[in-house]
Amino acid sequence: MTLNLDRTAVLALNAANVTETAPLDGAELEALLEEAFHVGLRDDGRTAVLVAFDQDADYASPNFIWFRERYPRFAYVDRIIVSAAARGQGHARSLYEELFAAARAAGHDVVTCEINMEPPNPGSDAFHAALGFMEVGDAWLGDSGKRVRYLVRRLEGDAAR
Repeated sequence: MTLNLDRTAVLALNAANVTETAPLDGAELEALLEEAFHVGLRDDGRTAVLVAFDQDADYASPNFIWFRERYPRFAYVDRIIVSAAARGQGHARSLYEELFAAARAAGHDVVTCEINMEPPNPGSDAFHAALGFMEVGDAWLGDSGKRVRYLVRRLEGDAAR
């Protein structure tokens, strides 16, 4: 996927939020962008970024694989990050709305993601609940000390609701 984004800024944004996302270096960012179904940006990635895959992605994340084993078609949000200075301005909501539209257009009936339970992320919990995401499972992620909650949002207007 060819994008006009500030890769240095995206890496810095990710590093500032690594507890909620996961570490990311330049090569890993390029691999994510290559496999992405959808990438949403604000300010070329300096303000906000969303990276999503669909079921066909070559991606070894245990969270992505969890969804792949349970849903034949889906869009999976690997990461959504909004800079601390830009939070509360609607960037995350608008990035998700763009993803929902792209997923519907591609024939997906659900959008999936995970949220940390350990360490807790109450802001993300509240945000995703307000968007209509529902919990469908949870898992401990090996030796990382992280426990995640798996969420799904069904897309309106699809036959497979």
